[in-house]
Amino acid sequence: MTSDLVIVANRLPVDRIELPDGSVGWRRSPGGLVSALEPVMREDGGAWVGWPGSPDEELAPFEHDGVTLVPVVLTSEDVEEFYEGFSNATLWPLYHDVVAKPEFHREWWDAYVRVNRRFAEAAASVASEGARVWVQDYQLQLVPQMLRELRPDLIIGFYLHIPFPPAELFSQLPWRRQILEGLLGADLIGFQLPEASGNFVRLVRTRVGHKTHRDRIFLPDDRTVRAAAFPIAIDTAGYESLARSPEVEERVQEIRDAAGGRRIFLGVDRLDYTKGIYPRLRAFGELVSEGHLALEDVMFVQVATPSRERVGEYKRMRDEIDRLVGRLNGDLGTIRYPLISYLHSSYPREEMAALYRAADVMVVTPYRDGMNLVAKEYVACRLEEDGALVLSEFAGAAEELRQAWLVNPYDINGIKSALLEAYGAEPKELQRRMRAMRRTVLEHDVASWALSFMEALASGPGEHLKPLRPARKK
Repeated sequence: MTSDLVIVANRLPVDRIELPDGSVGWRRSPGGLVSALEPVMREDGGAWVGWPGSPDEELAPFEHDGVTLVPVVLTSEDVEEFYEGFSNATLWPLYHDVVAKPEFHREWWDAYVRVNRRFAEAAASVASEGARVWVQDYQLQLVPQMLRELRPDLIIGFYLHIPFPPAELFSQLPWRRQILEGLLGADLIGFQLPEASGNFVRLVRTRVGHKTHRDRIFLPDDRTVRAAAFPIAIDTAGYESLARSPEVEERVQEIRDAAGGRRIFLGVDRLDYTKGIYPRLRAFGELVSEGHLALEDVMFVQVATPSRERVGEYKRMRDEIDRLVGRLNGDLGTIRYPLISYLHSSYPREEMAALYRAADVMVVTPYRDGMNLVAKEYVACRLEEDGALVLSEFAGAAEELRQAWLVNPYDINGIKSALLEAYGAEPKELQRRMRAMRRTVLEHDVASWALSFMEALASGPGEHLKPLRPARKK
């Protein structure tokens, strides 16, 4: 059985669960991408190609909620070299402004090629004639070209969820040309921001030598590729509904009661070195130690979801944050009033919605982020149009949420000033800012993001719908 719409992603959109009778079942993974695409895929009889999450496990394709799931096998060696290695110790730091030093190992690259081919072959096997195939993210940048070689009849899209680096960083990659050519197998390449798509087009022109015009790239085989920005969004209505639910309302009150009347600063991140957790906690600690904020009046809740804990850089960062939290609580906190409530765990969406509603100041300070959906989730949950958002200017969300207090995450004094301003802002000022940000988040949700990409993919450019070339100079 084949499908007219195929999503190719590193992970399947389901998580394994144990059922009451002891057997294994599946439930839909949380996340905006799954929420946006699942209704379309059900309607079109779509298929999703991805890894089920356990190494060395071979599973046959199966149905879940009307979607065909096509598992791809990753061996333990693949997980180590393709996922933890090339994807997350080479590409991730390189694409995030080299916040950590990327590692370049030939055996990791070989694994990246090997696994990308496996994904491409799986997608080719389930795509119907002329199907649309949408490949997701940095782990699979070779899949578009591999898939085009296997199935030239397909309409192929690719979307990069993380930043795409400028030429001076990308050029460090020994396999830079192979990555660029891999992406050029797609008809449409989507990025979070115009800056990223511009970086890509310039690199293709200078490193590969193809002619370009604005967001179009002209290939020797008469195919035209478009590279453009499609800023990702969230399931705004879903978060609003969740925030209004009686269960969340009750939990919000419990959190506020536990805070003992203190106002709450909140950080919510994967435990990742790009997220800027350390400088925000340090800035907050200095505000209290210097007397600008009183311990009896404020607290900081930091949720740090475990992430890639087998990667060395992540272990070191976790140790640094653990030591900082311990020192700040030991030096400045009391038994009754700990300065920082540090939660190294993952929580369901209901708990996150309650935290978003309970928090007075949301602090989102990544060194570099493709978008950062936490900032948008906080805004969606502010039903009373109150609360303050302190946001890194290097997060993609800063392009849209301009009414936030924007900060340079490398500037500790700048963070301190923004935290104080947000804390002391008048209710009218908070409402003015939050109302504008909510309007932005409500008008551009994840469904409209997915629809805009799919419409652009269906309309070309590509060999399927050939656009006019720019006029040649005489």
